[in-house]
Amino acid sequence: MKTRFYGAVLTAVALLTSTACTASHDAASPESKAGGGGTRTVRPVAGCGTGARTDPADLSPTRAPARCDSGAPAPHPLAKPRKLTIATGTLSAEYVAPLQVALDKGEFRKEGLDVTLKVLPTPDSLPLLAKGDIDALWAAPEAAVMNGVRGGFDIRWVAANFSPDPKSKSGLWVRLKDGESGDRVKMAGRRMGTMIGKGSVIAYPMEKALGRHGGGLDEIRYQQLGSADVLTALQNGGVDSAWLLDPVWRTVDGKPGYAFLGGQPLGEPLGGMLYGPGLLNDDVDAGVALLRAYIRTVNTYFAADYKTDATFVTYLAKLLKTDEAVLRSTPSLRMDWEIRAGTTDRLQAAYRAQGVVEGEALPESKTVDRALYEEAVGHRP
Repeated sequence: MKTRFYGAVLTAVALLTSTACTASHDAASPESKAGGGGTRTVRPVAGCGTGARTDPADLSPTRAPARCDSGAPAPHPLAKPRKLTIATGTLSAEYVAPLQVALDKGEFRKEGLDVTLKVLPTPDSLPLLAKGDIDALWAAPEAAVMNGVRGGFDIRWVAANFSPDPKSKSGLWVRLKDGESGDRVKMAGRRMGTMIGKGSVIAYPMEKALGRHGGGLDEIRYQQLGSADVLTALQNGGVDSAWLLDPVWRTVDGKPGYAFLGGQPLGEPLGGMLYGPGLLNDDVDAGVALLRAYIRTVNTYFAADYKTDATFVTYLAKLLKTDEAVLRSTPSLRMDWEIRAGTTDRLQAAYRAQGVVEGEALPESKTVDRALYEEAVGHRP
């Protein structure tokens, strides 16, 4: 049985299917596959050599993310400036930092783009993205997105965001019962506190963690809580387990009675930029320009362990309007624009286990389009 949240999303999908245009994003020629199948010329980009592209099938936890030189790919201003709106669930989270820095440092403006970041939750953003009322969404291919695409929305995941540092313990935490150790926890039947509830991308890493500890996504009870309440509920026994984000997990790390069971897979981003029909088909030049500015920002400011630069951390804390000490307390994210092969297949399998998607699984050709970031760094898919 679906929650009212997903019922509302599916209702919106049904109402807007007639306005959503479905298109193929397969390659029309070896030169390019950007822009709904149209032929585009992809040229080599200075500063973006072989290291600007990695094997999407490589899921190794130690894989190095793609990188160009600092300042690359260089701006290629559009002949006519464009105004673009990107929706995001928050402006203060660290994973939004590349967008905030790109805006503050003028990287979007260098491409001829006047970008506005607008705070909107994903369920509210999806119909607007499908209709073209917003241009992009900085989020994740959650179950609501998959249900929208299945219902007719022309939306693709076009660039990734980050994977965690191996030292991070952002993920599934549990209160241990008497006699339990963190090596083996019986999770079946326990209540879990979460901000998103069912259908979030965390279902995929949760499924892996639960599988190691005698449980499954259909064997735990979910309790949706506000962001400020998740930790409190775990500490006072209101829930048995919780998904704790950076830097909240630092509160219980190393304390007796708590165990970390697992987090986001290392080396595999689970979110990033989603495009609607406008940037996918109608204005591909702007779509590539937006990703070019984003990728250049990653290469210039987030290429390595950016938290070793004290001046940059101070700047970033002010930009994100967050406590500098809190920002320093967790390891740097591994910013990464490339999407791994099969991620949306694994996500959909987890959503199905939760009972929040219906019908056949969508093929990757309907959920992912790598052609725009490949063009931005000068590599043919």
